[in-house]
Amino acid sequence: MEIRLARLSDIALLPEIERSAGRAFLGSSQAAVSSDTVSPASYYRPLIPEGRVWVATEDGKPFGFACVEAFEDALHLWEVAVRLDAQKRGAGRALVMAVAADARARRLPAVTLTTFRDIAWNGPFYAGLGFVEVPQAQANPRLAALPAHEAALGLDVANRCIMRLAL
Repeated sequence: MEIRLARLSDIALLPEIERSAGRAFLGSSQAAVSSDTVSPASYYRPLIPEGRVWVATEDGKPFGFACVEAFEDALHLWEVAVRLDAQKRGAGRALVMAVAADARARRLPAVTLTTFRDIAWNGPFYAGLGFVEVPQAQANPRLAALPAHEAALGLDVANRCIMRLAL
């Protein structure tokens, strides 16, 4: 497995990776996520030249990715997706570690994200990597606005949490 910045030639594979990863939610408390609309390939086209998409590859072919955005206070991790048949082999962890290294290289003090609190490969997974939950009342304005945005997307915000990894 190799972790690297995505290339424009990787774009076509990203929606299927996201779709496959979403199937992991079937049978969970958030099963509806499995049928969510995925981002089209065109969504990633401007992000890749900006260095905002990392991929996990095998034999040069992506099977997982992480999408980020830099803010003054942190590198925000918008999504980690690993193809269902490739999960539980360390790719998600490796992608998150690459994102943390990227944040350090950018001299940012943290990595932030929102995730489901009660899903094993969400909140507990990130906690195991050192992320801590940020209470909504203590979140900065950027992070505090995310639950309303996620509610508008149809996510179950009662089970969502904001997390932060201090670097």
